[in-house]
Amino acid sequence: MNDPLTHRHWAALATPKVAPVIGTSTVLILGRIWNANGAEHSAGNAALMVALAASAATAGAFAAAGHGGGDGALAGTAFATSGALALAGVAGYTDGWSLPILLWAVATAVAYGIAARYWRTDRRTTLAYERQTTVRREEHGHVERVEALRAGAQIEVARSGAAYAEQLATALITRATLPGYDPAAITRAGLPELPTVDTTKEH
Repeated sequence: MNDPLTHRHWAALATPKVAPVIGTSTVLILGRIWNANGAEHSAGNAALMVALAASAATAGAFAAAGHGGGDGALAGTAFATSGALALAGVAGYTDGWSLPILLWAVATAVAYGIAARYWRTDRRTTLAYERQTTVRREEHGHVERVEALRAGAQIEVARSGAAYAEQLATALITRATLPGYDPAAITRAGLPELPTVDTTKEH
């Protein structure tokens, strides 16, 4: 039994690889749009983004240190949100591009570093599943081959038995037609009596 093979589209394979840079670039662009719409040098807006980023980071710290080892996915999401808010705040507050671009590059590198760990875990999981699938397929193939050999052997035994029985019957019939055949001798020997052939009709 073979499991169906599925081929993913190239876009589905490439999307996880470009998702971090798309995310940080989107935050940078939105921050600069916010900058052009009045956020530049706005202390209130900067304070708001600092508070939001700090809150997200605190939530991530609590999630990482939670009961039972914490929730890694939730902590990662919270820290990523904190970084995005910090990047958006800097991009919205500053008047130049140097600092926002620098933070964008750092944030992108960190995002890829975090994503690489999950990609390795996913790759190991995929390889383990493929190995299990291969082993299971080989086991099924072995069972099928053994059953096929067993069925073939049984068919061959039955065929040989039928051929032997046919040859024995032919031999007995031929023996009964020979001159001097004595069915009483076979009976005295303890074998079942065979039907006699009337040879007088042939003369």
